[in-house]
Amino acid sequence: MLKKLLILFIAVAPLAAMAQEVKIGTINVQEVFTAMPEISNIESQLTSKQEEITKNMQALEDEFNKKVEEFDKNPATSDAVKQDQQKQVGQIQERYQVYMQNSQQEMGQLRQKLLEPLNKKIGDAIKAVGDENKYTFVVDISSQTSMVYMTPSAVDITPLVKTKLGIK
Repeated sequence: MLKKLLILFIAVAPLAAMAQEVKIGTINVQEVFTAMPEISNIESQLTSKQEEITKNMQALEDEFNKKVEEFDKNPATSDAVKQDQQKQVGQIQERYQVYMQNSQQEMGQLRQKLLEPLNKKIGDAIKAVGDENKYTFVVDISSQTSMVYMTPSAVDITPLVKTKLGIK
């Protein structure tokens, strides 16, 4: 008898779970992200870093142009001098390329470092609103690439998340 009750419970349990209401919330993460007050500070830091990089790249370009101009004005008298001049120009070009690669990598790391806490903060707020309002799913509608259909009964929780984050 106990065995039959256990089998019945195991068979009925999934049906009971499916009978629960599925609540879907939608959010426009991009809208929340751009409304965050921290964004202006992050953008200014990234702009400042980009200006610094551009200034240094311009200095390397100026150094390169100066060397080329110097060598054009005073042509090499021997093959050894000419090879040395070509080597100097090549080294400047190489430094420029290495600097460009390192700068791009550095900008990416800075962007990630600055945005990571903001993304976490938004994610935590979405989770809190989802838990408080008992949403089964919360779907980001700012990129509809993977969404084929959304039921009209889905609730936009963007205003709730903005409120949770203190954004007007």
